Amino acid sequence: MAKMISVRELKIDIPKEAKRLAEQMLSDLEKSKRPVLEAVKASLDNSFYNSKVGYLTPGDKRVRTELNVSSVQKLARVVFMLEILLRNLDIGSVNTKRELYYICKGLIKGDGKFRALDFEDQGESDAIIDFIGDMLEVYREELNCFANDRGGQTYSQQLIVNEVMPDGEKAQVDLSTLGTSPFQPKNKPQSLKLRAKKKIDFCLVVESEGTANTLQAMGFTKRNNCILMGAQGVPSNGVRGWCKLIQDELDVPMYFFGDLDAYTLQNIFRTLKAGSAASLIRNADFSAPNVRFLGVLPEDVKKYELPHYKVKESDPAEARALKKAKDALENDPFFLDKKNKGLSDILRWLLKEKIRCEQQSFFSVDPKDPIKTEKLILEKIKTGAYV
Repeated sequence: MAKMISVRELKIDIPKEAKRLAEQMLSDLEKSKRPVLEAVKASLDNSFYNSKVGYLTPGDKRVRTELNVSSVQKLARVVFMLEILLRNLDIGSVNTKRELYYICKGLIKGDGKFRALDFEDQGESDAIIDFIGDMLEVYREELNCFANDRGGQTYSQQLIVNEVMPDGEKAQVDLSTLGTSPFQPKNKPQSLKLRAKKKIDFCLVVESEGTANTLQAMGFTKRNNCILMGAQGVPSNGVRGWCKLIQDELDVPMYFFGDLDAYTLQNIFRTLKAGSAASLIRNADFSAPNVRFLGVLPEDVKKYELPHYKVKESDPAEARALKKAKDALENDPFFLDKKNKGLSDILRWLLKEKIRCEQQSFFSVDPKDPIKTEKLILEKIKTGAYV
């Protein structure tokens, strides 16, 4: 795999392992035994956090699917989808999950014997693809299944990206020459090597891509030797892999600037920093353990008199976020680790105060100064006002 998506060596020969599994299933059937497929259990109760590596890793629990009346459709769907994925690997074809859903639909429509395998919606086919990845312990990208590119728009006057294309050709992108256009990492594998023209002082990852673009338009990267990036909410694999690459190759301080709420802390920042329970086998290459939470911090609300509002527990989405925050403090190995006590304390504060403060509230501090938010961000970095 290319470095941005995966720095590991491919552990297995996928077609060979798939053939072994299929032959084992056939052999079991011939012996009147029930075939069984097993996969890594990608869930919080099988997640471990080791502060030395800095990301969530899988335990020993497995999802075991044995052939019976209730599971026969799932096993048949696994074999059906696996054949499609193996064909793609053989001919070099690539697809998104949505495209694979419709490929399945087309094949089922064209052959009546597959009708029992039909998917009611894409969520059902997505679950089979994820199960196959966890079963083989390979990344979805290693099965030539890629997500759409989203987030990660990056600006810098100092960063140069060198790329080796799949056909061996080389390309170089100097971000300072792109004008108002950003560099955007891909969810497909890219072989990238990073170089700084001069010392880069920090990388700022902004939760809102709109706010990142505003900072850039106001000259943020002109005045600072930095990398500025917009995460666009929950970071995609492309964004996570890109941040990992910046961390490993440039060794620059990395800060996250986002909302002060339970959802941002758990679903966005935690995913960027330590990965997620849903992608346990991938977190080693899709997390940036060195990133720090710059804010909004609880103390910022009082210090800068930031506008904020009460979280309405009557709102189902807000109620779920608060419940998840409480569950995280009790069960999430990331928030239970003493190294992340500062982040856990923020979650506790949010549960107690039940407020939300958005990153854009910094623009209220001095509305007449168009770069006041930049000044506050730089002040927080300089004084160590981050977690």
